[in-house]
Amino acid sequence: MANIAFLGTGLLGGACAEAAAKRGDKVTVWNRSVDKARDLARFGIVVAATPAEAVRDAERVHLVLKDDAVVDAVIASARPGMRADAILIDHSTTLPELTARRAARLAAERLRFLHCPVFMTPLAARGAKGSMLAAGPRAIFDAVKDELAAMTGRLEYQGERSDLAAAKKLLGNALILSLVGTLADVMTLAQATGVDAREAIDLARLFDLNAMVATRGASMAQGDFAPSFELAMARKDFGLMLETAGGRPLAVLPGIAARMDQLIAAGQGAADVTSLASDALAR
Repeated sequence: MANIAFLGTGLLGGACAEAAAKRGDKVTVWNRSVDKARDLARFGIVVAATPAEAVRDAERVHLVLKDDAVVDAVIASARPGMRADAILIDHSTTLPELTARRAARLAAERLRFLHCPVFMTPLAARGAKGSMLAAGPRAIFDAVKDELAAMTGRLEYQGERSDLAAAKKLLGNALILSLVGTLADVMTLAQATGVDAREAIDLARLFDLNAMVATRGASMAQGDFAPSFELAMARKDFGLMLETAGGRPLAVLPGIAARMDQLIAAGQGAADVTSLASDALAR
């Protein structure tokens, strides 16, 4: 049984702490809004008054916090109570540049640190499902990899580049959140055309989205924009979509259409629609 602490017990942090307690760990938590932490006491979890108190006997300290500023502030508050041999594991979604600076600063202070952001909902955290990325010194990762693996369905070590997990977390969230926005736009078009929203979403079963990512995504990454669906023709279809929406609010489609207009004006209308990635590769 490990003695661990969770600092930050919002929806995800609270779920992670609950799951750890159910696995048999001795868990202490702290949260700025103490009411969110008190609910965890029914799982045998100790609620501390300060970060320093929460981490006093912890072998591992897990952070599940809002942003970089909060992460830095909570680490500073916790440091006086941390054991010299404790490992600090940050699951927060943070800016890659600031993550790298934080990792370098903590390494200089001889504090063992890993950045381990996750792709999981609270329900997935309770069931040890979803995915976790890990970045930091290999020796530190090896010391806790079994414990991290117990928290998630899939654990992927990204290597010793301290900001790589942070960068990939943003890439993953871009995929997830853009898809949500696109689905919202599809439902808006469905409303405009009198199609039931459930039927509109059901159209996705006609497409192999994984195959699209594997083929078109691979072509984009390689800079291969040989036309199979010309950008100009795709823009025509976007015009039909925007006209059909009829002034209804859209989340994603107008931005894509505006980007297409820029590329077409630059002479890329005959290239494949995947040329939307051309500037990203040029940089």
